Amino acid sequence: MTIVIALACAVAGLLLGYLIAKSSIERSYRKAQKDAESIIKKAEQEVAELRRKAIVEAREEAHRLREEMESELRKKEQEIRAIEERLLKREEMLSRREEIVEKKETHLESLRSQLEAAKKRIEQREKELDEKFTELAGMTVEEARKIVLEEARNRYEHDLALMFKQIKERYEEEAEKEAKRIIATAVQRYAPEYIGEITVSTVSLPNDEMKGRIIGREGRNIRAFEKITGVDLVIDDTPEVVVLSSFNPIRREIARITLEKLVADGRIHPARIEEMYEKAKQEVEKSIKESGQEAALKVGVTGIHPELIKLLGKLKYRTSYGQNVLAHSIEVAQLAALMAEELGLDAEKAKRGGLLHDIGKALDHEVEGSHTEIGAEIVKRYGEPDYVVNAIMSHHGEAEPSYPESVLVAAADALSAARPGARREDLENYIRRLVKMEKIAMSFKNVEKAYAIQAGREVRVIVEPDKVDDAEADKMAYEIAKKIEEEMEYPGVLKVVVIREKRSVAYAK
Repeated sequence: MTIVIALACAVAGLLLGYLIAKSSIERSYRKAQKDAESIIKKAEQEVAELRRKAIVEAREEAHRLREEMESELRKKEQEIRAIEERLLKREEMLSRREEIVEKKETHLESLRSQLEAAKKRIEQREKELDEKFTELAGMTVEEARKIVLEEARNRYEHDLALMFKQIKERYEEEAEKEAKRIIATAVQRYAPEYIGEITVSTVSLPNDEMKGRIIGREGRNIRAFEKITGVDLVIDDTPEVVVLSSFNPIRREIARITLEKLVADGRIHPARIEEMYEKAKQEVEKSIKESGQEAALKVGVTGIHPELIKLLGKLKYRTSYGQNVLAHSIEVAQLAALMAEELGLDAEKAKRGGLLHDIGKALDHEVEGSHTEIGAEIVKRYGEPDYVVNAIMSHHGEAEPSYPESVLVAAADALSAARPGARREDLENYIRRLVKMEKIAMSFKNVEKAYAIQAGREVRVIVEPDKVDDAEADKMAYEIAKKIEEEMEYPGVLKVVVIREKRSVAYAK
């Protein structure tokens, strides 16, 4: 019994110990679990804090890098802007000094190269179509070639016209703006009053009795006068006036002065006529020399040969479409020099070339050839430099300008001639010129009508709107102007306007 009790007590003790140990273990487990959760939570908080710090630091680093990059970019932009400004200034300086002729040549070269490229593409396409048509249709090469050529022409003509329009607009806008500025500046700086001169061919008499004395017994005085002076003396019913007629303006001037001296003296006979003729001739020669010297002095050109000075003075008695040639030459020299100064070219070269550009007109009625050829030969003979020869030969397009000053002389010549009221022509030549202008315009394909207006300074060409578009109209205007330039002579500048108008009409009934 005691043993049983002892055994029971032992079992109870063991059970109690087990329960106590279990309870202690559970408390330890729960404590460990709480500690673990606390550690995990703390670790998570630390991780979150580290992550937040890392993000903040990363953002700060990114912000710093962005600021550094932006600062570097600003510096680069400032450097680029400074370079661009220097380039723009240099470009402006260069563009002001570019010659108009170089722009035109660049434009034409670009157009020519693009046209050549288009031509090559057309030829390549023609070759391919030749082979294709020959294989498929069983045609001869010649028949297929004709069809292909027609199709290629119709297909690419519009493309070429459009290309021409784009190139023309691209280069002409800037060139025209700069040219207008230069010409306007030159004209504003040199704007004299313009007076159209008319050749004097009449002499007033004190009374009609003087006509009989001029005729002389059996007409001996008038015959002697005409033989000595080489001028026709016309005596008609006009009261107290006689008319002098001659194609040579200097002879006519000498004859006029001779007749005025004879009328003032009252003694009219062959010997007296010859004496007065010699005096008048000396006066005119002196006047010619003085006029040439005065023109050279007025323009500021020195070192001209005395013979060229005399020929220059003779231009005082020459007119072109009613415009005095000497006054025109002085004006051309001044305008060319002013434009040369604007472009940074040699104003002295432009001035010399402009003054002598029409020197051939002093002899063109005595020597065969155009006044440009005669003038070039004369100035060569008297030692003028090559740029003067080139200015004379190129101012009407008979030779290519080799110097930029030659282009300015041609421009100044056209500018002087184109001034309102500067030139005129007789009615017959005027009508003939208008008819020829209209005929040239009508010779182009798809032209309905052509009208010369604005006193022959403008041609308006009306085309068929269904067959000609805007690009082809631009190309046609250029080609008509080019053909007129090659085939006609006219004062000043002639404007060609191509008009295409589409009208759609319907009726409501």
